[in-house]
This record gives sequence, structure tokens and C-alpha cells, in this order.
Amino acid sequence: MTGDHPDQETRQERREKKLRKKRAKMPQHGKSLARIYRNAVTKRGKEG
Repeated sequence: MTGDHPDQETRQERREKKLRKKRAKMPQHGKSLARIYRNAVTKRGKEG
């Protein structure tokens, strides 16, 4: 399979590349998201 086409990727490599692309598309969230969530929760608590 890999012998006939040296530039062709293996199934595993294609899969990893696809996953990497998917992860890059996902919004990066860390502490900033936690801060936004905390603020929303505290605001909701004050209203009630």
C-alpha cells in the first residue's frame, strides 16, 4: 500500500491531520471563559 505511492499518507496520518484541524477550529477557552461564567453566575445571583 505505502510502497506504490511514497507521498500518499497512511490512514492514521490522515486521521491525525483531520483531528488537528478540528481542534484548531474549536474555540480556545481557558481562564477567560471561567471568568465570564463566574460573572454571569454572580449577576444572576444578585438579581434574585
